[in-house]
Amino acid sequence: MKILVINAGSSSIKYQLMDLVDVHRYTLLASGLVEKIGEPKGCVVHKTYSGGQEHKLVEEEPLPSHREGMARVVALLTDPANGVIRNASEIDGVGHRVLSCGEVYSDTVRVTPKVKATIREFFPLGPLHNPPNLMGIEVAEEFFPAAPQIAVFDTAFHQTMPPKAFLYATPYEWYEKYRLRKYGFHGTSHKFIAQETAEFLRQPLAQTSLISIHLGNGCSMAAIHNGKCVDTTMGVTPLEGLMMGTRSGDIDPAALEYIMGQTGLDIHQITTALNKQSGLKGVCGVNDMREVVEAAAAGNAQAETALQMFCYRIQKYIGAYMAVVPNLDAIVFTAGIGQNSAPVRERICRDLAHLGLRIDPVQNAVRSDAPRGIEQDGAPIKILVLPTNEELQIALETKQIIEAS
Repeated sequence: MKILVINAGSSSIKYQLMDLVDVHRYTLLASGLVEKIGEPKGCVVHKTYSGGQEHKLVEEEPLPSHREGMARVVALLTDPANGVIRNASEIDGVGHRVLSCGEVYSDTVRVTPKVKATIREFFPLGPLHNPPNLMGIEVAEEFFPAAPQIAVFDTAFHQTMPPKAFLYATPYEWYEKYRLRKYGFHGTSHKFIAQETAEFLRQPLAQTSLISIHLGNGCSMAAIHNGKCVDTTMGVTPLEGLMMGTRSGDIDPAALEYIMGQTGLDIHQITTALNKQSGLKGVCGVNDMREVVEAAAAGNAQAETALQMFCYRIQKYIGAYMAVVPNLDAIVFTAGIGQNSAPVRERICRDLAHLGLRIDPVQNAVRSDAPRGIEQDGAPIKILVLPTNEELQIALETKQIIEAS
């Protein structure tokens, strides 16, 4: 089954086309990124895969809207010389990453007018993501009219959290009237990792408990008990929780009023600063963890402070989540930093031996894309490094919905 996965941003379209059987049997046919939509010069990076080789094409041309961007994607996918399908009708389904559905949907759904209305309804809770996500759906409906459109919500996996975990200690009418609560994000990644952990440990998902640690430019953790999420670090927006590449993570809300008074910035400028100028970038000037690690090793005090802060906050959440996940099987590192940064994994685990986390420095230093354990022999809790694949998870859920209907 050929599934096109789309992640539409405010000025971009990320996409992957897969020929999919199941999680272990699939072929990535094409992938790419359309960016700078609406700017004087747009950019398209399109990749195709055949015979174990990657073929890359880069184009620069004006792309006034998402419609023109999607038209270019379709043209590249169906190009007679270098395309991977003959025409758009070969697409069996289109899976869309959608940020937030609030509490309305706890699973993936086929797009209907009602679903689109729900996505629009939650624009206020996802102002940077939900509007372009909906735009991506509407453009895809135009170009792939025969293919089912499937919405995969980033918040859905976290809908199993109990009220004690998702409610804020604010006036209850704020939840009742305005839906103020923790929703969590990176749900497709945490769900994929939970399934992969169960398979790695050769046990049923319903009997698998883990702490999933997704570390990239955006960072989040999930406490997963018997295959279901019971808590997560991100909140009503992706700003809450861990320190990230450019996001602050947890901060005293009253600090915002203080900084507004000192600087004259308004709330929108403050929110922008917390989302785009904080985190690693705010503390040491760069948000690429590789650069932070290198600078810290070279004696840069600010980089060392940023690295310590980043790891310390993860350590605190590990301790908190160990308190709420009985019979913990493993902690699992994933995403760009989690999978690739041995120094970060080592710093996080080295002070937690008293909690049963005993990292093997030799295994931790191995560079590999394969799922693996990096704990010492005989350690009571496994420490795993597993690659995530959010696009594959979206494609799998898209296929399941199509087959079920």
